[in-house]
Amino acid sequence: MLPTVAIIGRPNVGKSTLFNRLVGKRLALVDDTPGVTRDRREGEGRLVDLKFRVIDTAGLEEGPAASLEDRMWRQTETALDEADVGLMLVDARAGITASDEHFAEILRRRHTPVIVLANKCEGRQGESGFLEAYRLGLGDPVRISAEHGEGIDELYDVLSPLLDHAAASLLDPEEGEEGEEEEGGPIHMAIVGRPNVGKSTLINRLLEDDRLITGPEAGLTRDSIAVEWRWQGELIRLIDTAGLRRKARVRERLERMSTADTTRAIRYAQVVVLVIDGQAPLEKQDLTIASLVISEGRTLVIAVNKWDAIEDRKAVMRDLNDRLEISLPQVRGVPIVKISALTGARLDTLMPTVFEAYGVWNTRIPTGQLNRWLADVTERHPPPAVNGKRVRLRYVTQAKSRPPTFIVFAGRPESLPASYSRYLVNDLRQSFDLPGTPIRLIMRKGENPYAGKK
Repeated sequence: MLPTVAIIGRPNVGKSTLFNRLVGKRLALVDDTPGVTRDRREGEGRLVDLKFRVIDTAGLEEGPAASLEDRMWRQTETALDEADVGLMLVDARAGITASDEHFAEILRRRHTPVIVLANKCEGRQGESGFLEAYRLGLGDPVRISAEHGEGIDELYDVLSPLLDHAAASLLDPEEGEEGEEEEGGPIHMAIVGRPNVGKSTLINRLLEDDRLITGPEAGLTRDSIAVEWRWQGELIRLIDTAGLRRKARVRERLERMSTADTTRAIRYAQVVVLVIDGQAPLEKQDLTIASLVISEGRTLVIAVNKWDAIEDRKAVMRDLNDRLEISLPQVRGVPIVKISALTGARLDTLMPTVFEAYGVWNTRIPTGQLNRWLADVTERHPPPAVNGKRVRLRYVTQAKSRPPTFIVFAGRPESLPASYSRYLVNDLRQSFDLPGTPIRLIMRKGENPYAGKK
């Protein structure tokens, strides 16, 4: 276990910029718009020889009970409860505000040690704000520039003894050292869909915790938030994403950044759960998202949410299957689960379906079986003749899994029509029981590379 550091402060003081610098990656969206971060984001931070878990939090704002600001503050409180050290950022250029003083008063009453960081202190512009930070009553402030990396060495000097103390308390008293790292990494599972279909609610229900901010407002999630979780002993990295709208409706720079972040999450996921609204199932944008998942070669599972609110369930499933058959024929048999993220109804069917689909995505087929299949399939339906000459398919092998990818060696592969390649893929799917997973078939010119070998 690593000690935990929470980054806190009012909106637009540079918390996500500091988070990105500590983790060494651009994980959090950064923009001049206040309030970009709403959920807490976690990563592994490094500072010289220090290793720690770092949490980026929403901007500190007060609001009425159950308002968005109130929900964001509760997420920040949870992060502080988990943290061994808090880093409170203030904007040295803007100076100390009444909001900074209000939240500093709250922090002084908590047991978590807090370091005040006067950010944006590059040059002399933040000198007066740095001096004002002393009146927060949280000890000596540290000058930094999260954007330019200035003052990070001073932060190390102050943070090091606090983290050493926290790390010592986390050691196993019998072993005296941290346990060995577990073999294998987590399965990356991205939850995607249109805005306000229940993605964050679904993750909260799986975690059995209000880990992510939810509410009736569309577009609450702005950047992809990853949370590690165990299901029946399997380590899962759940990734909540911003809702994807049609490109024509995406005008603001921040939403374009959110869309790019979601697309990147899909690209690096292994399993993608597409959440759709059962009361308006499989709209055009849902199909666009599904096509993106398939083109990236990811495992696709469709979760029909709000199932408990649907009256004519047979009609909804009939329409859903018809649209999938027409619009996504390249992944026939894509698994569908009917759930209610709000109540948890039928949620026990989701993860078994995910792991079954993940297993298909990892399928490996022996070369001997593939070539017996090729001989049989071409005998039943030979390739069409082109200019009076038949295209001979000589040999097939599986190049890789994840997704299953096959190479067919042929005499004149460029002459083979796309319709015949689709026929081969459909027969492969049926013959080797590969429902719903993307299959890639590559045609190459060449002789059987194993011909004449024993």
